[in-house]
Amino acid sequence: MGKARVLVVDDAKPIVMVIDTNLRLAGYDVLTAYNGREALQAIREHRPDCVILDIMMPEMSGWEVLEEVRADPEIAKTQIMMLTALGDDSDISRGYELGVDMYLTKPFEPDELIEFVERVLEIGCEEGLLDDDDDF
Repeated sequence: MGKARVLVVDDAKPIVMVIDTNLRLAGYDVLTAYNGREALQAIREHRPDCVILDIMMPEMSGWEVLEEVRADPEIAKTQIMMLTALGDDSDISRGYELGVDMYLTKPFEPDELIEFVERVLEIGCEEGLLDDDDDF
């Protein structure tokens, strides 16, 4: 299958650019979206191996995207990592209750982000969601 495909979703374009650059340097195929509606469309159309999802966005929040993904049998097993400024225990708990695979708060270190993406992809492999021959 080749490189793992990661969808980066955030309404702040500079953040998307930083994440995109770091993921590409780490060998990932990167897609981007800037709001929840674009994210859902990209998930359905491109079936990314991992989604890095902000919570506070226009049109549709990350919470709403997560709930829609988990409710849709076609895409429910998509690996999702929240990357957000919302770092309260209640926010983190809500994320895991709604089915997020990892939760990372901003600000973040690029190396930490790559490590989290690798861990999310490992979870996908362990659960049989990704092929063992995926190269990442």
